[in-house]
Amino acid sequence: QVQLAESGGGSVQAGGSLRLSCVPSGYNAEVLRGTSMGWFRQVPGKEREGVAFISAGSGRRYYSDRVEGRFTLSRDVGNNKLDLQMNNLKPEDTAMYYCAAQAKNWDRKSLPGPRNFASWGQGTQVTVSS
Repeated sequence: QVQLAESGGGSVQAGGSLRLSCVPSGYNAEVLRGTSMGWFRQVPGKEREGVAFISAGSGRRYYSDRVEGRFTLSRDVGNNKLDLQMNNLKPEDTAMYYCAAQAKNWDRKSLPGPRNFASWGQGTQVTVSS
């Protein structure tokens, strides 16, 4: 398993921006390059929801319809980071955001689910007020 650490969460008003970062710890950049990674979010009482993902092989990005056009996923292999730039935030984006890595059995035809990932971070809270 890869240990993941998220940062960048916080509180903003609707229309604002935040940038989340995910950094693997205890491993070098080769692990990041070789694994599909992404972000999920979850609010209390609801299932964990896929937000944005990057395929290790092609580098292709996959986004939820709810964030397409507002969120941008980027991977910095040199600095060993996976960032999620979130613009034009809405109150419905309020959630705990989790970084996930080491996807398995993901067919790339749709967004992966939580069960496709072996490694998780502890989460970072994003709160958007209206």
